[in-house]
Amino acid sequence: MDFPRHDTDTARAAHQALREHAQQTGERHLAALFEDDAQRFERLSRSGCGLLADISKQRLTTETLSLLSELARARGLQSWIECLFKGEDVNWTEQRPAMHWRLRDTKDRAPDVHAQLARMERMVDRILRGQWRGCEGDAITDVVNVGVGGSDLGPLMASFALSEQRPPRGHRPRVHFVSSMDGSQVAPLLQELNPATTLIVVSSKSFTTVDTLTNAATARGWLEREMPGRNGAVLRCHFVGISAQPERMSRWGIHEDNQLQFWEWVGGRYSLWSAIGLPIALTIGMQGFRELLAGAHDMDRHFQDTPWQDNLPVMMGLVDVWNLNFLNITARAVLPYDGRLKHLPSYVEQLEMESNGKSVTRAGENVTHHTCPVIWGEVGPNAQHAFYQLLHQGTQPVACEFIVAARHDRLNADGSEFKQLEDQHQLTLANCLAQSRLLALGEHALPADLELPAFKRYRGNQPSTTLMLDELSPRHLGSLLALYEHKVFVQAVLWGINPFDQWGVEMGKVIATDMIQVLESGQGGDNLDASSRALAERARRLNQD
Repeated sequence: MDFPRHDTDTARAAHQALREHAQQTGERHLAALFEDDAQRFERLSRSGCGLLADISKQRLTTETLSLLSELARARGLQSWIECLFKGEDVNWTEQRPAMHWRLRDTKDRAPDVHAQLARMERMVDRILRGQWRGCEGDAITDVVNVGVGGSDLGPLMASFALSEQRPPRGHRPRVHFVSSMDGSQVAPLLQELNPATTLIVVSSKSFTTVDTLTNAATARGWLEREMPGRNGAVLRCHFVGISAQPERMSRWGIHEDNQLQFWEWVGGRYSLWSAIGLPIALTIGMQGFRELLAGAHDMDRHFQDTPWQDNLPVMMGLVDVWNLNFLNITARAVLPYDGRLKHLPSYVEQLEMESNGKSVTRAGENVTHHTCPVIWGEVGPNAQHAFYQLLHQGTQPVACEFIVAARHDRLNADGSEFKQLEDQHQLTLANCLAQSRLLALGEHALPADLELPAFKRYRGNQPSTTLMLDELSPRHLGSLLALYEHKVFVQAVLWGINPFDQWGVEMGKVIATDMIQVLESGQGGDNLDASSRALAERARRLNQD
């Protein structure tokens, strides 16, 4: 593709202006910024698609956002957004578009997508109604999703987050997830399940991923041992395949009627909106899954149509570039204050670090700046008892991201309000707001007459964003996840990199294949470095004893 034009001189001037601005505003304490501007929250918070993003606790001002917007204009952000939604080859190293947004587009514009959704809906309906039968005639009670990376993290995260939602009809099966190639997940899980009522979902875009196919083979062997002599009925009744490569699914043995497909223009970490989301649909029903897609589509439209000053993905992308490239804050903690979102940090880690952990520009040159912070996280109340000590009193600046639902309604079995849970949610919400306040303001958040010894002092000035959902529903979760996706794209445009490939993970897989021979026979060990050779030899020797 012809890349959108990049105004180098203007970008250089914008960078210089931001560097000068960072020397002034970036060094000011957040407490002083709040004291100077009584309207700071109103100026630095935005709402859309059932979400509120508060960046008033970031170390910036409205002038900062204006300067960052100048940089984005010079980098051609608007043209890149248009290219993304026109289906142009924004993934230039693989010469294909990135059209995950099309998975949640309207029916008349995406008939192939909706044909697969309809196929998935029929499958989900059969399982929920107990009409999908194993080879011994039993209804399915357990579904095991076998995948890795985007075929695992997205479905796992969303299924767990929305597990309080119930399908409108039918009986929901228990959904399990297996990803580890070492067998530590699949082996004990299979021992607990009834093979006659278990369905295995093998999810792999390429259907060559060794982690996934190894676990799938283990599951197939277990089913065939437990139910011998079924003349192929095990594969026909107990396996579903999801891939962009239907011929490979067929060669593996998955019946054509049990295959769901998606497309090469869907990156793995962007694939939960496709048939890869089957476990989500089994958890909340297809109606709920369509609500998830609708929320993401709401954010797609918001990203395309909303002016930058009110555009949530643009604003959050600019903030991250400011922190990393101008304040040199190289770490970010993702802190959901909701136990249902406990897998969100891992999902965000993959989405952002696999997308933007790059060091080569689209011009084939080495980058001269950071392109992605180190991201980690944990459910906030647990993190308070783990690494908040470093956030409050450590020596490193860390940007934080608080995610919380304003409302958490839960009913008892008789339909009455679950009052105790409401009280716990208020406690959780109070902790979220208090922690972000203390991290930002430090001792300025404490009583003025409170005297503390040095080891109890709070410096504050740790920047944070708070993302508040109206509630954690399928639609709001869809909007939140699409917000993260588009924010990553904004960052990549400003950094001049491709967020849709992941070549850095490939060579390790190749070397691992060669290492198997070294571990089994010792052959090829002479070509290794001293450390790898010694470790391989030790492992081989211990396994032979």
